[in-house]
Amino acid sequence: MAKPRSLSTQFLKLPLFLLIFGITSASMIVPSIYAVSTRDLEASRAFFYAGLLGVIVFVMIAVAQGDRSPRLGTLGPLLSLFAAFVFLPVFLALPFIEALPTTRPIHVYFEMVSAFTTTGATMFHDPERLSPTLHLWRAQVGWMGGLLMWIAASAILAPLHLGGFEVTSQAEPGRQETNVNTTVPINHRTRLIRITRTLVPIYLGLTLLLWLLLLGGGEVPLTALCHAMSVMATSGISPVGGVEEAQVGISGEIVMALFMLFALSRLTFSKDTVTATQGGLRSDPEFRIGALVVIGVPIILFSRHFLGAYDVAAAESLDQAIAALWGAVFTVLSFLTTTGFVSENWSDAQSWSGLDTPGLILMGLALIGGGVATTAGGVKLLRVFALYQNGVREMERLVYPNSVSGAGVVGRRLQSNGAFIAWIFFMLFAMSLAGVTLLLTLTGATFEEAVVLAVATLSTTGPLVEYSAETPILLIELSTGAKAVLCAAMVLGRLETLAIIALLTPDLWRA
Repeated sequence: MAKPRSLSTQFLKLPLFLLIFGITSASMIVPSIYAVSTRDLEASRAFFYAGLLGVIVFVMIAVAQGDRSPRLGTLGPLLSLFAAFVFLPVFLALPFIEALPTTRPIHVYFEMVSAFTTTGATMFHDPERLSPTLHLWRAQVGWMGGLLMWIAASAILAPLHLGGFEVTSQAEPGRQETNVNTTVPINHRTRLIRITRTLVPIYLGLTLLLWLLLLGGGEVPLTALCHAMSVMATSGISPVGGVEEAQVGISGEIVMALFMLFALSRLTFSKDTVTATQGGLRSDPEFRIGALVVIGVPIILFSRHFLGAYDVAAAESLDQAIAALWGAVFTVLSFLTTTGFVSENWSDAQSWSGLDTPGLILMGLALIGGGVATTAGGVKLLRVFALYQNGVREMERLVYPNSVSGAGVVGRRLQSNGAFIAWIFFMLFAMSLAGVTLLLTLTGATFEEAVVLAVATLSTTGPLVEYSAETPILLIELSTGAKAVLCAAMVLGRLETLAIIALLTPDLWRA
């Protein structure tokens, strides 16, 4: 007689998209309870009813699934992830529309796609238009999207050699890995459960710790919580218009900067990437390149600011110099990790020098992005390192054509196949950037606006629309076609071009 399966076992065997839908539905109880505490009863009812409706639909579909065993297709989990970023924001927007009936549905859908992909671009440039409950929901959706991508990087993208893992992999992107000495594909659901149980406590614990530290610095509870969730998810969502409008000052920025370091390399807390065998964090190429950028770019900017202040004979003081340097360090780290927060001393540094820091630097930092298997977007530091290694090796071969690389197995893989795949990704990213820019210009945007918007969405760094252009771009004034293009670009930037190509390749579905 077969032993009946437990409820938890049946729950975990449900389709991945359905599980994500059920979890997000249940999470609506959080803003509902918060709205009750702030006497925002209409918003509380909107979130409670939407969450209740979602849970009922989830239970009905789960019961209908019964004892059906899910198909363990190679690209099935990746398709579920794609569906979550495209279709789930429709449901996430329902309570938002009920709580703010004066806005258009396309605006709310854009807002939810932006939050769930951790882009952080917003249609509502005036924070006063949204209630505290809606600000909490935006930050919470971004936080959940960051957690989903954090888990998916190791549980879904890594086995398929996507998301940056293809650089150090010997298999083709999109091909699922197999168990050692066998040809049996690894059960993705078992891997997903194991990684989820490992990462969720870490992610939640770090968020709570950062929230408590910001509270200790004197920040308002809601603002501290939203900023804590935004830093961990690298979404850049703020209920007050940015860190520069917060109350914690430099002390709070220092704390947030320390937590942003988690987006530079997975090795800050884990050893599940290929580079983990190379000596730990100090020798990790991603962390070293990220640290070099965070230190080098502010020094260059600081020197430029200092020369500007000297030329215009501005009042020089040690306090102004330190504030300018810190403003550059925090902002560079923030945009490199695709968070997009700007230091309150960033504008002070510009006024101190008398020069405007070009937004092109911030766009370049966002394009580079953070580490593999983190919540950061962009091209990823590991791909940059692979191209650098290949360049160094090619210069060595110009001097010694018959030389043999002494970089080891992993190093030689990076110098050859890894660099080749990284270069392919760069070309695909450049083509995507050109395509999105062209489509935006066809919808009526100027060339400068189209470039900034394309970089902001493909790198999932929404605050670029405010800080990179000469004047902030008002997304709400764009045409409906432009907003649709930006939504597609955000999904493309979050999943990356190689993953979308893998979904469109019939041979990989038959693998």
